[in-house]
Amino acid sequence: MRSPNSPVLAIDGLIKDVGPLAAMDGKMLRVVSDVSLTAYPGQVTALLGTNGAGKTTTIECAQGLQQRSGGQISLLGADPATAGAALRSRVGVMLQDGGLPPSARPIPLLKHIAGMYRDPLPVAGLVERLGIESFSRTTVRRLSGGQKQRLALAAALIGNPEVLFLDEPSAGLDPQSRQLVFDYIAELRDAGKGIILTTHLMDDAQRLADYVYIIDGGRNVAEGTVSELLQHGGSAKTHDDGIRTLYFEALPGIAFDGVLPDVIDVRETRAGSYSATGHLTPAHLSALASFWESKDIMPVSMSLQARSLEDVFLDVSAKEIPAKDDAR
Repeated sequence: MRSPNSPVLAIDGLIKDVGPLAAMDGKMLRVVSDVSLTAYPGQVTALLGTNGAGKTTTIECAQGLQQRSGGQISLLGADPATAGAALRSRVGVMLQDGGLPPSARPIPLLKHIAGMYRDPLPVAGLVERLGIESFSRTTVRRLSGGQKQRLALAAALIGNPEVLFLDEPSAGLDPQSRQLVFDYIAELRDAGKGIILTTHLMDDAQRLADYVYIIDGGRNVAEGTVSELLQHGGSAKTHDDGIRTLYFEALPGIAFDGVLPDVIDVRETRAGSYSATGHLTPAHLSALASFWESKDIMPVSMSLQARSLEDVFLDVSAKEIPAKDDAR
């Protein structure tokens, strides 16, 4: 029997070859070269990578949707390549494109899926929690992208899975739906579900993930908690260079000429959104606050960051290992 602290997913040295391809002189094309990761219950584990980095292929091998060429995979203690329905009933999968029948309507579809499980979640509860009632009479083909995502999440959850795979869960969501889905993901994590998230949106990963793996060219290039990656970029050789960015929201069109030294880059990134980047000191912040006071400006929000997860991603991704165009 698995311990409650056992990984829900463990991948060790995954290799995936495709081919042979005539364009490659009959040789196999290696799209995943050496990926390893571990995901635990009660955590959101994020797998990040550009399009073509190999993250989708990795997750499809973990789900048993593709056969691996090498390495080991354990999903809830079983090999997904050979496991049967007993394992699949414990796993929920939300695909980016939904994979939902286009002519179906949401509630009958969820009831049909629920009938395939021994102990499904109540359909009515999922419908209410994810706001599906408002579009319940519309067929899948006519749903907006965000509505399809909410329905796909409900379909992945209906079997009350122990582990949940989410592929780009915020794709197509409006801000309100995005917040709803993110809150629900946090609740599922707190309830002990193991959640594996694949995305190329760094904001999503920084907000949701407990542990992050970055892959590029089919290989691991960095890993750690969000805090660790922001501090060290996934490498002990990387150190804090003292450059920070102050983000703040205020009235649009404010001129900051002469307020801070030229070495501090101050810009309005969009109407009313500003950033000040450089070796910021308390004196710089004091000068900025004095300027705000002199102009009777009260920012509506402020945040000071050493770096973002996107900065880390750009630092460590695609430096030494070229991404393969045919990798997924």
